[in-house]
Amino acid sequence: MSKINWSKLLSGTDIRGKAVGSKDSQIELTDQVVYGIGISFCTWLADKKNKEVKNLTIAVGHDSRVSAQRLKDALFKGLSHYDARVFDAGLASTPAMFMATVLEGHQYDGAIMITASHLPFDKNGFKFFSREGGLEKEDVKNILSFAAQNETDILENYKKEQLKEIKANKINLISDYCSHLKAIIRNELNKDIDKDKPLAGSKIIVDAGNGAGGFFADQILKDLGADIDGSQFLEADGYFPNHPPNPEDKEAIKSIKKAVVENDADLGIIFDTDVDRAAVVDGDGQAINRNKLIALAAKIVLEDYPGTTIVTDSVTSVGLNKFIENKLGGIHHRFKRGYKNVINEAKRLEEEGQTVPLAIETSGHAAFKENYFLDDGAYMVAKVLIKMANLKAEGINNIGELISDLEEAEIKKEYRMQIELEDFHQYGQDIIDNLKNYIKVIDNWELAPKNYQGIRVNCGNKDWFLLRMSLHDPVLVLNVECDDNSKLEYIKEQLRKFLSNYEKVKLENLR
Repeated sequence: MSKINWSKLLSGTDIRGKAVGSKDSQIELTDQVVYGIGISFCTWLADKKNKEVKNLTIAVGHDSRVSAQRLKDALFKGLSHYDARVFDAGLASTPAMFMATVLEGHQYDGAIMITASHLPFDKNGFKFFSREGGLEKEDVKNILSFAAQNETDILENYKKEQLKEIKANKINLISDYCSHLKAIIRNELNKDIDKDKPLAGSKIIVDAGNGAGGFFADQILKDLGADIDGSQFLEADGYFPNHPPNPEDKEAIKSIKKAVVENDADLGIIFDTDVDRAAVVDGDGQAINRNKLIALAAKIVLEDYPGTTIVTDSVTSVGLNKFIENKLGGIHHRFKRGYKNVINEAKRLEEEGQTVPLAIETSGHAAFKENYFLDDGAYMVAKVLIKMANLKAEGINNIGELISDLEEAEIKKEYRMQIELEDFHQYGQDIIDNLKNYIKVIDNWELAPKNYQGIRVNCGNKDWFLLRMSLHDPVLVLNVECDDNSKLEYIKEQLRKFLSNYEKVKLENLR
């Protein structure tokens, strides 16, 4: 009988679990488990590359989490079990770890990032890459399945090898990654701009949230001539003592806005823990995240690729749709939640012949076609910096002016309602299917076209709601945008009436 619940560690396309606890029994990512994951990834990668494991090269990096070193040591032991060659990138970002498979001078067969993104300090996990990109959910399932099937051997081998010291080759990946980004920035500047110090005269503040993104201030902005005084929380600290490292978090956004205003900065930049997400704050202290970040990114790419398609997730606003299609002349393809869903949909549309320069989720995951469809917060910011420098040469000093005519609803709310059933999928789907009939009798409510996830209903003007199942949990999620509280209460009242017919749905949050 298995001692380890391997399948529980699957989280989308990642592996995640509790890595810090007062008792060993509280820890899911034990040394033995991580060792087994290393062996399993090597086996999967060797099969994918049609190579012997001993001929594989694999790079490993991590964010600032307190459990990173322990997990890295155990992972190296597993990766080295069949003599794969391992390379230690140290403190790194998730996008940099993918770039380790394609950057000149690196080009490893595979890479692993030790991170749990913005989750609390006691969690950790792994993101996996080959040269073809991030692994899909089925790939990670297969890695965990192999570990489960070979658990006995893994545990026995770990007993023999737990004291073995692995000497991984240290690599300065972040330095090479920064050089790569700076070359892109300099290459895309207008001809009359100083390529060496294009950001001279600009004050730009970075908030890394004590994650892995502190490198961006010193190794990119400062080298490009920017004044970075006032930047904050650049030091790696896996307890995240100042605010959650999350560009969606209200406390985090409040902190970077305050820093921009107090330092009279031209731009503020905030990253999540592993730098695959970002947001910015303009010189007026306006937070540009969620719909505003999508609008800004769309504005930038549609100038180079007019009339093309922008893929977003399902909770983007009516105002954003109007901005992309009516103001910018692009096509807005609203798809599902989940950054991997958004990216894969963009790739699918490309295969069908559409041009899709950008796939972006409201959480801040932004993937540009020109950058391998890699969700990379630092690359997103690099595109903003290029535009900012070019605008400044034209006499426009505030990047926020590019989205000044984006219409935004006054009220944006999310409600999460628990489904108290172990087998909840069909129950939740029945609710969503039945809601389609319920809305037909309510004045001015109509089903939005092209529902890819849940049911989205337009309620007149800019008002709308989306009811969907959570990607992973037994939860119904309701997103609402409207212009005043009376409209919000009306939408909630109608949905309470409908959902009260389903006794397994807990409505406390909606009340």
